[in-house]
Amino acid sequence: LVVTTLVSAQRKPWTLQQCVDTALANNRNIKQQALTKRTKEISYQQARQNRLPDLNATVDQGVNFGRSLSQITNAYQNSNSTQSSVGVRGNLILFNGLKLKHNIDVQRAELNASGADLEKIKSDITTSVAAGFLQILLNKELLQIATDQLGLTKTKIEQRQGLVSAVKMAEGEMYELNAEESKEELTTVQAQNTLNLSLLDLAQFLELDHFEDMDVAAPENLSELELHLLTADEVYQSAVTHRPEIMGAEYRLQSSESFVKATRSDFYPVLKLIGQFGTGYSYLYMNNFTNFTFNDQFKNNMSTSITLDLSIPIFNKFDVRNRLHSAQIGVESSKLSVVNAKLELKKTIQQAYYNALGAKSRW
Repeated sequence: LVVTTLVSAQRKPWTLQQCVDTALANNRNIKQQALTKRTKEISYQQARQNRLPDLNATVDQGVNFGRSLSQITNAYQNSNSTQSSVGVRGNLILFNGLKLKHNIDVQRAELNASGADLEKIKSDITTSVAAGFLQILLNKELLQIATDQLGLTKTKIEQRQGLVSAVKMAEGEMYELNAEESKEELTTVQAQNTLNLSLLDLAQFLELDHFEDMDVAAPENLSELELHLLTADEVYQSAVTHRPEIMGAEYRLQSSESFVKATRSDFYPVLKLIGQFGTGYSYLYMNNFTNFTFNDQFKNNMSTSITLDLSIPIFNKFDVRNRLHSAQIGVESSKLSVVNAKLELKKTIQQAYYNALGAKSRW
């Protein structure tokens, strides 16, 4: 039982893949963006379903007092009566300047942009985890170097102490070694603290509750890798075609362009097909008046109609024109966003390239 407990208490070092997978599973920004993407999916589905016809049912119940229009006699008279009516109305848009199609294009582009944003967050988290992981490996190496140097100095002190005891070396030289030992002890403590902080940073990034027993495992072939650095232009030409931040900016440009088309559709007439069915029942409270039965009135009052409704915009206080101008400005803004995203990507790649050159030289 003791052996089993000790073995289970030992936590295996984290690999880089485990750190990345845990961060992607726990990160709240990813969960939030996933919800945003789900909302965009619903909006896209609704834009597609807007092509379906509307169908609504109505049920009315009313009471009239005094002079009113009777559904039975179709004349105004002083009497009390009750009216009931039921109906079904449906309409289908036959033509509205292709606005439904353009709205679908807008929502599809917004959905794709939201997906690109999600991939951007995942990419940034992966990069941050990898950077934190490598920083821990570096800090472990620095701690090992400091520990080895301190051990070497202690060995020197033991050797020189024998020489001092044999009066073969001046005692004053020991003071310098003791001072060097103190400095190296401080360096070792600082290296240990730096390692603990880097482990804490990674644990917090992974949203772990505890980090005291946390450790990372270095890849076996890490020091054997022959790094071949591509030029900054080669990296940029590859990255600009598939990086999620570029794709997201381009999708939003497509959304803005489709929104302009959808807004321009409001200049066109709207043609609808409308179908209606209804019937009703009325009861007149008058002496010596015979009301028809509910079944008879329900059958006799049935009415069905099919209507083609054409709405032609003539003047709308320049609302469509102003909305169109605003949408066109949005297109120009989206184009600038694409250019800015590409410039930021190029700047990041160039900085990373020269940082890599410097790191390779130091290596």
